[in-house]
Amino acid sequence: MRVLIYSHDSFGLGHLRRCRRMAHAMVGASKDLTVLIISGSPIIGSFDFRARVDFVRVPGVVKLQNGNYTALNLLIDIEDTLALRASIIQHTALAFAPDLFIVDKEPLGLGGEVESTLRRLKKRGTRLVLGLREVMDSPDRLSAEWKRKRVMPALRNLYDEVWVYGPDGFHDPLAGLSIPDGVRDKLVFTGFQRTHVPSEWGGLAERPIDEPYILVTAGGGGDGAALIDWVLSAYESDPGIPLAPVFLFGPFMDATLRETFGERVHALGRGAALEFDATPEHLMKDATAMVCMGGYNTFCEVLSFDKPALMVPRTEPREEQLVRARRAAALGLVDMRVHEEDASPETMAQALRGLADRAPPSARLPAGWLDGLDFICRRTGLTPPHTARSTARRPTAQSRSG
Repeated sequence: MRVLIYSHDSFGLGHLRRCRRMAHAMVGASKDLTVLIISGSPIIGSFDFRARVDFVRVPGVVKLQNGNYTALNLLIDIEDTLALRASIIQHTALAFAPDLFIVDKEPLGLGGEVESTLRRLKKRGTRLVLGLREVMDSPDRLSAEWKRKRVMPALRNLYDEVWVYGPDGFHDPLAGLSIPDGVRDKLVFTGFQRTHVPSEWGGLAERPIDEPYILVTAGGGGDGAALIDWVLSAYESDPGIPLAPVFLFGPFMDATLRETFGERVHALGRGAALEFDATPEHLMKDATAMVCMGGYNTFCEVLSFDKPALMVPRTEPREEQLVRARRAAALGLVDMRVHEEDASPETMAQALRGLADRAPPSARLPAGWLDGLDFICRRTGLTPPHTARSTARRPTAQSRSG
């Protein structure tokens, strides 16, 4: 069996990490299956992939502040870049001849670059699946976006199923939208995706610090400066916060900001500053608690490693993280603070102090909500692997920064 996964990956790490996790689960469930990932991520080569999983990288693009896109590295305009990407995607898909094609988040691809591939594969009889986060955006914003991109006809006419990567009962990503007849019947709620510490270690050789710590992660880092600054300000104003901070800035954070933040962490006299780790799961496993922005993957990791957590969601350009954080906090799974409502160091310090005594998510997490990967394997026609959580091995080389 051949599975093709498309992820536009114009920014951040979320799409790539989710697709990689699904690919690894599938090949772990069957020795007769291979997965190919098409991605635009500029750092996909920094990640390790299991046997029978490989990737094709299309030319990268980056989203500008005005919402438009431009080529990341090539000196050609965005129209030519998208045409080149579309050609690579279609030729790869037709040559690979997948039994199953999973499109991540963007129903027609970035700028519609996947539409022709979807139509060609549908004529071949390929099973077409759209994968959506359990939270996409607020209904009014998502409705306007999908109307502009003519998404609903594609959901009705091209896709066989729409997989929602969350449990039924947490959030419906299409709530509040006008749904054509038949599209609602294609929705399948999979559950959240459980995360394990990888068996092949690619990160730090040892704990970043010896004392108990709060892991403060900004995801990809490109939009995480406000979170890092707020937490740093809290430790600077209240040195007695019980748990030390370990900051994971992310590979897309501005280099000047990383340097400035690193100097401030050093001045604290406690904690650590790390730039990037391709396998951050070990940092999460060893942490006493976590502070994060509220992206999908990090939320799954908070639940998987059962860590008391504070979510500080961004509110622009999408309200995805805000919706997720509010729902998770309402269910008692995490604590939540919104930077735009009160960005004082005292407010953050109080929240950080509360993490030391907060109950873990498992105290409130309904049974089965983390079985998403097993569900996807079964839906793909595979038998999920029933293996114990792996014990990771740490290499001797250190990759600590800061």
